[in-house]
Amino acid sequence: MTAVFENEVVTEARVRYMRVPGLAGEIALVTLDNGHDHTRPSTFGPGGLASLDAALDEIAAHTPAPAAIAVTGKPFVFAVGADLSGVPAVTSAGQAREIAETGHRVFRRLKDSAVPTFAFVNGVALGGGLELALHCRYRTIASTAMVAFPEVFLGLVPGWGGTQLLPNLIGIDPAVTVVVENALAQNTMTRAPKAAALGIADVVLEPADFLERSLEWAVGVLTGDVVVSRPEVDRTGWDAAIERARAIVAARTRDASPGALRAVELLDLARDGVGGEAFTAGTAAEDDALTDLLMSDELRASLYAFDLVNKRAKRPAGAPDRKLARKVTKVGVVGAGLMASQLALLFVRQLEVPVVLTDIDQARVDKGVAYVRGELEKLAGRGRLSPDRLNRLTGLVSGSLDKAAFADADLVIEAVFEEMSVKQQVFAEVEAVVSAECVLATNTSALSVTEMASKLEHPERVVGLHFFNPVAVLPLLEVVRAEQTDDATLATAFAVGKSLKKSCVLTADAPAFVVNRLLTRFLGEVTAAVEQGTPVAVADRALDPLGLPMSPFDLLTLVGPPVALHVAERMHEAFPDRFAVGEGLKRMVELGKTSVYSEPSVVDADLEGIDAGDSPLTEEQVRDRAVRALAQEVRLMLDEGVVQAVQDIDLCMLLGAGWPFWLGGISAYLDRSGVSETVTGRRFLPEGVASLPA
Repeated sequence: MTAVFENEVVTEARVRYMRVPGLAGEIALVTLDNGHDHTRPSTFGPGGLASLDAALDEIAAHTPAPAAIAVTGKPFVFAVGADLSGVPAVTSAGQAREIAETGHRVFRRLKDSAVPTFAFVNGVALGGGLELALHCRYRTIASTAMVAFPEVFLGLVPGWGGTQLLPNLIGIDPAVTVVVENALAQNTMTRAPKAAALGIADVVLEPADFLERSLEWAVGVLTGDVVVSRPEVDRTGWDAAIERARAIVAARTRDASPGALRAVELLDLARDGVGGEAFTAGTAAEDDALTDLLMSDELRASLYAFDLVNKRAKRPAGAPDRKLARKVTKVGVVGAGLMASQLALLFVRQLEVPVVLTDIDQARVDKGVAYVRGELEKLAGRGRLSPDRLNRLTGLVSGSLDKAAFADADLVIEAVFEEMSVKQQVFAEVEAVVSAECVLATNTSALSVTEMASKLEHPERVVGLHFFNPVAVLPLLEVVRAEQTDDATLATAFAVGKSLKKSCVLTADAPAFVVNRLLTRFLGEVTAAVEQGTPVAVADRALDPLGLPMSPFDLLTLVGPPVALHVAERMHEAFPDRFAVGEGLKRMVELGKTSVYSEPSVVDADLEGIDAGDSPLTEEQVRDRAVRALAQEVRLMLDEGVVQAVQDIDLCMLLGAGWPFWLGGISAYLDRSGVSETVTGRRFLPEGVASLPA
C-alpha cells in the first residue's frame, strides 16, 4: 500500500486449525491480536489488513480445505476498527482511497467465501471490527461484549461495508439507530443481548467458555442441528427511516457534519440489497465517501479532538505529582439543593465513602438525602446496582444541621448560593471544625476562589472543583488553582476527579474559568444582536453552520437565565469593555422566564420588544461577530495563562459544553475559517495539527 502507518501497532491474524467433536473437517480459527492487553485494542491499519489477507491466503491454500473459517479476538476485544492514529500519514486522496478499497477487498473475502464463515465476537467490536463480523455468515457474541459504529460521532462513515450490510441484516430503521442516532448520542454502544435481539448476532454465549461454546454452536450450524433463521428485511419503511435519520442529523449537528450527511446517503443507497452488483456499487460509494472525508479538515479536526479526549484528558497538563495527593475517606457537602445533591450522589457512587450533607434547616437536609437515596434506588431498579451495593451506598449517605459532622472529613465541597460573603462564611465555619489537612473545595461557576479563601487561616487548602450540570453526564471538571493553593491540595483534587471518572483540566483562578467565560462571551454577542434589532429567530439560528449541540437560546434555557445573568454580571465587572449585561436577560430574570420562547419558535408575549432596535443584523453578521469574539477571548485567555495551552481550552469546550469534534473544540474551526489570523494575527494551532498538512 502506498500509505504506510509508520508507528502502526500491527494486528496480527494468527491461524490455527481446530478439530471439534462432531465435525468431520477442521475449523480454521483466525485470532486477531496486536500483542497488547485490552487497554490497547486491536485495530486495522495497512499492516493489519495485510496480515488478515495473508491469513485468508493461507487458509485458501490449506489441504484439506477447512469446513469453516472463524474469526475471533484477543481477550475482551474482538477489534475496534481502523487505526485512526495513522490518518496523519494519509496525505493524498489516492492513499485514502487505497485504504478504503483494501479494507473492502479483504473483508469481502469472508462474505464471498465458498466455505462458511463465522465471527466469534468475544469482546468489544467497534467500527471496522463490527464490519468484519458483518461480512461473516454467522455471528456469536459474548454476553459481556458491546458493539457500535462510532464513525459518525468522529465525522466519518462506516466505510468498510457497514452502511450496506447492517440495514440489509436488521432492517433500515434499526440500522439508522445504530449508525446515526447512537453515534450522535455520545457514541452509545449496544450491549450483547440487545445486539442479538436486533439480529446483529445470532446467539449470545457466556464469556467463561465462550470459544468452546462458539465452536460447538458452529458445528451445530454446519451439521444442520442448529438452524439460523433471519426474517426478511421489510423495505416498505425505507423512506420513513431515512427521513428520521435526516431529522436526527439536523437536530444534533445542524447539518454541519459532512460525515453524518454522507452516512445517511449511504444508508439510503443500501435499499438495493447486498447482492453482487448492488453490494459492489454500495461499497464503491463508501470508498468515495471515505476518500472525501479522510481528506477533509473537519475529519482532521475531529481526530485532534479525539486525541485530546483520549490522551490529554487522562494526563492533565500542569497537575502536580499524584504522590502528593491525600487519601479521601469521607466527604462533606455544604448545601442540599439540586446541585449539592447531585454532587453527593456522584461522590458516594464513585468513591464509596461516607458522604454527609448540611443545610440551614432540617427540611432541606432531609430533601437532599432523600434525593440521593432515591436516585440510588432508581439505579438499582434499572439493574445498575446490586441489592447489596444499594444497601451499602444508601447507608453511606447522611445529613446534619451541624457542620461538626465534617470533623473527620478529608474533603468538604460547598455548593451554596453564588454570593461571595455567603461562601466566605461557609468556609470559615467549616475550617473551624475540620482538620488542618482537610481540602476545602468550591463549585463556584464564576467567583474568585482566591478571594473566597482570603480570610481563612489555611487558604492553601482551598481549590475550585467546577462541575457541569448535569453532574452525572458531563465529564469535565475544571480544577481551579487559587493564588495560595498548595500542591498537596491540588494533587488531591486531581486524584478525586479521576476517581469520580471525570476528565480534569487545570485552570487559573480567572473570572468564570474556561467554559463559562467563552459561553458567556459568545452568548453575549448573540443577545446584543437581538437588542440591536435582529429578530430572535435570526440570531438563534446564526450559529447553525458550526453544528453546536444547541442554539444560543436553547443554551440559555439549559443554563437558566438567573445563572447566566449572575455570570454575565461577574464578567462585566471583570472586563466591562467586552462583556455587557443585556437588558433582555435582566427582563427575563425579573419576569421569572426560563426561556425566550413560550412554545417552539414563538417568542414569549411578555418578552415582545426585546428585539426592537433599529440596526438588525443578518445571520452571517451575527455569526461573524460571535466567532470573532471567541477568537479574541481565546487569545486573551492564553495570554493571561488561564490554561497551560490552547488544547486545554478545546478540551473544555468538547467535554464541558459538548461542542462537536469536527470543530476541534473551537480553535481548529477558528483556524480553518481564517478568523484566528484576522482577529489575532496568527493561528492557534500549526497547520497539519487539526487540519490537512500544508
